[in-house]
Amino acid sequence: MTGGLLELATGGLVLAGAFFFLAGTAGLLRFPDVYCRLHALTKADNLGLGLIALGLALQAPDWAARLQILLIWLLALAAAATVCHILARSSLEQGVPAAGVDTEVPS
Repeated sequence: MTGGLLELATGGLVLAGAFFFLAGTAGLLRFPDVYCRLHALTKADNLGLGLIALGLALQAPDWAARLQILLIWLLALAAAATVCHILARSSLEQGVPAAGVDTEVPS
């Protein structure tokens, strides 16, 4: 890729990643319960981080740096999935209801 096209692709990927981070934050603030919030936040943030990592990998000087960026992204994916699962499991065990779900048992 030429220098100008590479800069444009990097900028586009980083901006797209920032958009997904913003969308995840909006989901965190607007969704009604912890389960929807966790879902929106982890999905959008993982995609946003992936796009930003891809944009940064385009600017990396060598393959070792690109591999490091990829490994950081994979570690963040694993950590986000693990923490999301722990939070959802803890909420479920504590009896936190989902929005729109009737918690009373019909008689």
